[in-house]
Amino acid sequence: MENEIDASLLSFDELKAKQRKIREAFPGDLGVRIHRALSWLQRAEQSDDDDDAAFIFYWIAFNAAYAHEEIAYVPIGERSSFDEYFGKLISLDAEQIIYDAIWRRYSGPIRLLLDNRYVFQPFWKHHNDLRGGHDWEAQFARSKRLIKRSLQNRDTKSVLCTLFDRLYVLRNQLVHGGATWNSSVNRDQVRDGSRILGFLVPLFIDLMMENPDLSWGKPYYPVVD
Repeated sequence: MENEIDASLLSFDELKAKQRKIREAFPGDLGVRIHRALSWLQRAEQSDDDDDAAFIFYWIAFNAAYAHEEIAYVPIGERSSFDEYFGKLISLDAEQIIYDAIWRRYSGPIRLLLDNRYVFQPFWKHHNDLRGGHDWEAQFARSKRLIKRSLQNRDTKSVLCTLFDRLYVLRNQLVHGGATWNSSVNRDQVRDGSRILGFLVPLFIDLMMENPDLSWGKPYYPVVD
């Protein structure tokens, strides 16, 4: 079953071919986003034997797709900005492609990641003696119950927000030097995180290309001559 799912995933080659056919209709800002996101998606796909690199490159592709100039000026955390982006994607996903992809994968990398305490922020607060971490186990159990309920209720936005909250913890661990490259200590979450981003980010990019008339925001780092 896993191979059948993998075969159905959108690849860089498919998305690039689609982009070439329809990019003339893209507004300038969207064209830049898609071009950048696809470039990092391609690099991520070339890192099959290196889960650390693949995860980081997939995350950059995700950032290229969603991040906009307001993030630099509005005093909100990066994770809270996911909420608006995911809400927009889901409103456009009439066929619930994202939900179906998540549901098919729930018994695999998604469930494993959500069951992994090492990507749950209160766990680290507890080990660093920070406020909000003393009852991390109760919070962890509650979070797992909520994600299952969200899946049953087809609440895709809540699922994505929770999932990317965990992925963001892993992202911070890697890019801020909190892990060793190719370490056996954090191998499970890096592997699962890379696989999750590998099937979700292409779906996000595809939905954006399908909706060029919608405002996706101005990139914070535009192309400047």
